[in-house]
Amino acid sequence: MNKPKIAEWTKLRGLAFLAIVMQHNIAEYIYRPDIEQPDSVMLTMIYHLTRFGTPTFVFLSGVMLFYHHRHDKPDYPRFIGKRFADIYIPFFLWTLIYWLSVRVFTPAFWSSGMPDLGSFIRELFVPQTGYHLWFVLMVFQFYILFPLFLSLAHAIRQRLENFKRFTSKQLTVSILLVAGLLYMWLMKLSYYDMGGWTERWAEPWSSLLEYRSFSWIFYWFYFFLGAVCAWSVESWRNWTVKILPLSIIVFIVMYIWLGYDVLRGSEGTMNLGISTYLKPSTFILIMAQILMLYSFLVLLRGNDGQNLWFGLLLTWIGRYSFGGYLVHALVIYAIAYVTRPMQLSGWHLSVTILSFVVTVVSSLGISWTLSKLPGSRYTVGLAASKNKTLETDN
Repeated sequence: MNKPKIAEWTKLRGLAFLAIVMQHNIAEYIYRPDIEQPDSVMLTMIYHLTRFGTPTFVFLSGVMLFYHHRHDKPDYPRFIGKRFADIYIPFFLWTLIYWLSVRVFTPAFWSSGMPDLGSFIRELFVPQTGYHLWFVLMVFQFYILFPLFLSLAHAIRQRLENFKRFTSKQLTVSILLVAGLLYMWLMKLSYYDMGGWTERWAEPWSSLLEYRSFSWIFYWFYFFLGAVCAWSVESWRNWTVKILPLSIIVFIVMYIWLGYDVLRGSEGTMNLGISTYLKPSTFILIMAQILMLYSFLVLLRGNDGQNLWFGLLLTWIGRYSFGGYLVHALVIYAIAYVTRPMQLSGWHLSVTILSFVVTVVSSLGISWTLSKLPGSRYTVGLAASKNKTLETDN
């Protein structure tokens, strides 16, 4: 289990965290009625620079699991018990914190005598007050199913060894292309067809379709991509750098395309839902971003970027990102408590950026502080004694 650390993975996690925090800050301000069009357009442009955030966390989950277990079969009871402690207990604790934080300021909460525990139970399955915690539920499904995925990966590799007419690289690229096309087809069904299915299908299928973004099925390709990266890290590095010009071109084209889609489909207020993760064009943009950013980090590493302040900062952010992710929405709530009564016409872009900086600093500061306290494994997924991110590095 003592494998060499791959520096770019922690840095990529830091970038993904920053992207998610920016997304949620934009969502807080872009829908306000007093926003002016220039601010609205600029926030939409920034928003499309951050779409890689959540899928990158799925990619990194696949990377870390396969990297540490590709040559052994994990003891499932111990494996899932560890993940339950590292991931689900922090999710449960922070779900309770978010649920209470909204209700303790409501007079009805104190006058009712008995808290509405039913609403808390629902939060454990469909998070609302801790709106970002859906991701923890979704990614935990990959951990539950990981032994199955690992067995499937080994079976595929054994089959591929029989294909002597093609090189390993050719076979891997071919499988990636086929898997990508299958995933594109799933995204097409999700975005253009499944909305109608929810109206025609009976329960429980209609509810499952309505909350399909909570299911691992709709993010499996990023996890699969992480497995490919983990199986041959050096080949993956070389490949991402080699295709960097193509990644940049695809990113620019899809960035313009998605921006135009949102501008064309919005009336007055920008509709960021048009750029949902579960859409073919968004998937292409995200893939280009992940590959492009990965290659940048590889080049940074190759040019002695390990010791640059930027690289060190990203590493530090990545180390405390899980705790920062858990707490950051609470910081946004606190900031919004001050800004929502204010008239910000002409200032939404500036306030969003300021709110983003405050959120990043505060949430990472809280994560770092909690990581130094006893029980940090159950609050921010960090072992205080090792200063190590449990939910991804083991």
